[in-house]
Amino acid sequence: MPFVHLHVHTQYSVLDGAANITQLFQKAAADKQTALAITDHGNMFGVKDFLNTAKKFPDVKPIIGSEF
Repeated sequence: MPFVHLHVHTQYSVLDGAANITQLFQKAAADKQTALAITDHGNMFGVKDFLNTAKKFPDVKPIIGSEF
């Protein structure tokens, strides 16, 4: 059964996450994941970076969200 991370905090989640968006997509692609979500805490500052990076990984569908 395929696995998709739906609750991911990136470096844009101040005090809550440290994951680099490019490295997240690289790992998701290497693991043959079909999608990857961004759910930063209290902001959506990373969405542009997330979507721009997603264009480089066409086999991984970007899912945008936020934890408010």
